[in-house]
Amino acid sequence: MMISLTIDGRTVEVEEGTSILDAAKQANVHIPTLCYLPEVQAIGACRVCLVEVEGNRTLQAACVSPASKGQVIYTNTDRVRKARRFSVEMLLSNHPFECLTCAKNLNCDLQTLAYELGIREVHFTGEKSGGRIDESSPSIRRDQNKCILCRRCVTVCQEIQSVTALYLQGRGFEARVEPAFDRDINDVACTNCGQCSIVCPVGAITEKEYIDEVWEAIHDPSKFVIIQDAPAVRAALGEEFGYPPGTLVTGKMLAAARMLGFDRVFDTNFAADLTILEEGTELLTRVKTGGVLPMITSCSPGWIKFIEHFYPELLDHLSTCKSPHMMLGALAKTYYAQKAGIDPKSMVVVSVMPCTAKKFECNRPEMNGSGYKDVDYVLTTREFAKMIKQAGIDFENLADGNYDDPMGEYTGAATIFGATGGVMEAALRTAYEVATGKTLENVEFSAVRGLDGIKEATVPVEGIGDVKVAVAHGLGNARKLLDKIKTGEASYHFIEVMACPGGCVGGGGQPIPVNNEIRALRAQALYNEDCALTYRKSHESPSIKKIYEEFLGQPLGERSHHLLHTHYTPRSKF
Repeated sequence: MMISLTIDGRTVEVEEGTSILDAAKQANVHIPTLCYLPEVQAIGACRVCLVEVEGNRTLQAACVSPASKGQVIYTNTDRVRKARRFSVEMLLSNHPFECLTCAKNLNCDLQTLAYELGIREVHFTGEKSGGRIDESSPSIRRDQNKCILCRRCVTVCQEIQSVTALYLQGRGFEARVEPAFDRDINDVACTNCGQCSIVCPVGAITEKEYIDEVWEAIHDPSKFVIIQDAPAVRAALGEEFGYPPGTLVTGKMLAAARMLGFDRVFDTNFAADLTILEEGTELLTRVKTGGVLPMITSCSPGWIKFIEHFYPELLDHLSTCKSPHMMLGALAKTYYAQKAGIDPKSMVVVSVMPCTAKKFECNRPEMNGSGYKDVDYVLTTREFAKMIKQAGIDFENLADGNYDDPMGEYTGAATIFGATGGVMEAALRTAYEVATGKTLENVEFSAVRGLDGIKEATVPVEGIGDVKVAVAHGLGNARKLLDKIKTGEASYHFIEVMACPGGCVGGGGQPIPVNNEIRALRAQALYNEDCALTYRKSHESPSIKKIYEEFLGQPLGERSHHLLHTHYTPRSKF
């Protein structure tokens, strides 16, 4: 049922049950928020979204107050403005004034609010509650001194990711957000997905930066530094330079990488195509020989750590394939090193990823198939943008650059890896043709696309029968599928899981903000690129054919098994 109300003199009709905050949006009235998290959390804790409702004695929190028929609401009265200023000043009174050196400077919701509300001094002084800095994780950094107790990170970790690594503990002045028993984040079942860093409105949770280490490698004349980028990066990097979400900036990104001083620029998409050959062959082998099914993808390191912690008894269901950037790192220090006559000891491989979990992944002890650490450093999309800005590069006016051979060519199947369902779709394109020997005319599998939490499809494959597949994004949805496998309810052959909502386009290292509208725009950019490419199936790539002929032999062969595959580690959930 539709109801009518008045907001700041404007009449608006909304569905019954709509919050005052959402009703104001429909009336084009901006109400500031801090603890509110679209699509996830509305708790009214920060008291920043207060509004005045005619006839009510007290101000109401717009995010949790439902709109009512005939309401008259004011969002900009003197009383409202003073209340909002008071709430923000109270937060600032317990906040360190380190804006100029904070990682979230100029991208901080608290800083923005203070400016918008005209706060030029803080009238409340005294003891601060304080807290600790936790740098134990290779992926994220926690500064409890900056936490404003908005609980966004707690909600995302518990309700979206179902990991529950963070809790609100203590009361009053002693309240804080911490892992259980005040342990370091690296000592609990954190998956390193970084979704907490995406939603944190201040600098309390950020990615662990490795920018200085990469600059040091670039400026060391004894080092040969290679950079690679994931497909989701090119669809999001432009946002850090003012481009609309979903703008592909591949060429400018490559030109910037060369100006930064990297010796070679390769594409993780090359290894994504390689992953499809290895993973697709592994799936067909399991189907034909009665192997462990359903087989589940292994290219999302946050997902891998999740299953290691919470479902170690199901590890045999995982594909043994390394994630694409780890494959490319191993090949850079073997295949490319041999072709280019470069000592792999001098090589430094840097991955630009949409993901914070890959920082943990590159430090896993088993990721050394090349005889060296396969990938030395992982930078998020945000970190890479910071490097470009530090170098004073005029990103917008760069002429487009190109990838280097031999690991710069890729297919449309590889580029859609960045969106949820993309790995599944890419695998089906190749698995179908390998299994049947026939050409797949319609390469687009729309059933596995989109932002539904769990997607299912059945694909008839001649000689095998109906292949049942499922796709999940966000670890909470992955948990639902794993529970079905445990109880025997799941009858799938193949499952794709991505740790982050939306897949890599919504990764923990992507530009902020991130919501479903932005995730969809970034994904569509990748699908558009897929349609524009000459080759849209991984096995058709000339470069992939060449590396098997010259170096790897065949999928699942001895050399590819050594360089491109891995094993997993059961971990405690506590």
